[in-house]
Amino acid sequence: MKPRSFLRNIFILGIALSALTSGTASAEPLLNPTINTLFKPLLADPSEPRIAVMPKISEDGLQLDIGTSADIYQNEEKTFAVGVDFGTFSLLGTSDNFKFPVDTIDYLFGINATWKTTIDSGSLPFDELSARLRLSHISAHFQDGHTDEDGNWIQDGPFDIPFTYSREFINLTVALSSSENNRVYAGYQYLWHSIPDDIGSHSFQAGAEISTPYNTYLAADFKLLPVWKGGEDGETDGYRGTWNLQAGMRLTALGLDRVRIAYNYFSGMSRHGMYFYKPESFSTVGMIVDL
Repeated sequence: MKPRSFLRNIFILGIALSALTSGTASAEPLLNPTINTLFKPLLADPSEPRIAVMPKISEDGLQLDIGTSADIYQNEEKTFAVGVDFGTFSLLGTSDNFKFPVDTIDYLFGINATWKTTIDSGSLPFDELSARLRLSHISAHFQDGHTDEDGNWIQDGPFDIPFTYSREFINLTVALSSSENNRVYAGYQYLWHSIPDDIGSHSFQAGAEISTPYNTYLAADFKLLPVWKGGEDGETDGYRGTWNLQAGMRLTALGLDRVRIAYNYFSGMSRHGMYFYKPESFSTVGMIVDL
């Protein structure tokens, strides 16, 4: 068996075992998606599985995300959990008759493990330390919204369309948080397999979330991502910072504590696999539902 096939099989087996053991473990199994995960999803990270509808403000386009992270096992002390991640990240256009042709869509699935503990430090305004380790697969595909009037693929990039995009990676995020819902975090991602190849294996992440009055918040996510320069064989040349700034409000006053309205400003390398080589900048306003 080839090494890549072996790793893929181990990856899929890990997800299956996690699901099977969740029903027989002595600690509390969590299959209800409304139960919070030990590690709360990062508010401003656009690659976090979520349910969101985010129309672009100054250009044609709509981001539609459908997904969630769920703990399927937590220990009795609520300090360790094993969970799963499933998500789709779609880029839609707009047309007449209330139609939204799908340009591209990314599919993500994986498993994760979370650990957290309380801390007592008089010098830091935080009382909890947590960490999340993820093993994930993501693939991306152009859809019929990326075709011309004759149904032919629009050839507008460095690859002949359609082409294959696939990545498997390990991601570690460490966070300090407070009871006031303030949090700072840092992360590292190692890409151990990719199609196309010759893409830098390392990327870095940092961010902060600040709770503000009247159920509002400010959040910032920063990534340092490798830049693919193209060529016959492709190559990675340096890194580029990628920002996503978010200001939002939870609709707690309406009894919708899990619903947020949010404004985002994104600038950097596209989150969509079909455009992984492309820098972009835009703003969105929309709704996010936290499960």
